[in-house]
Amino acid sequence: MQLNGLILTLPKELKLLITAFIVLLSVGFYTGLLFVGETSSANPNGIEEQYLGNEADENALVMKFKKSEKEMLSLVHSHTLSMSIIFFLVGLLLSITKLNKKFKLFLMIEPFASVILTFGGVYLLWKGLLWMKYIVMFSGSLMVLSYTISIIIILSQLFKKKKKKID
Repeated sequence: MQLNGLILTLPKELKLLITAFIVLLSVGFYTGLLFVGETSSANPNGIEEQYLGNEADENALVMKFKKSEKEMLSLVHSHTLSMSIIFFLVGLLLSITKLNKKFKLFLMIEPFASVILTFGGVYLLWKGLLWMKYIVMFSGSLMVLSYTISIIIILSQLFKKKKKKID
């Protein structure tokens, strides 16, 4: 079965369903990023403070306490499960786009590595490996970039007209 470019041949109603799904998924995904920006200042030290607290900082505007093990396990568990489903579905849709095979494969697989590095890194940061905050920042950024590129490709190809062959 030829998957490369299959998205171009889908019926209009299926293209509309995929578009609605991608738009709603993206609203949730990017709202989550806004939440990250609000809670961790979207920088390595903010990430560290979010999970390890800031009780020692007398100048802190908002007091944060170190997360409990229960909170950390819940966070890692829920994010790993939900993001694996998100990236599996986006990967399935990406698999039917017309795109260079190696680039497509990278966009399909990379987010899974980033999820492991990001949330595994958050847990290891919480356990005391403070340098993991840089891995979390980098892998999280790469995950968002991969998601964004994938979504742009999927949406652009959903609205692209298929060229008709002239016999």
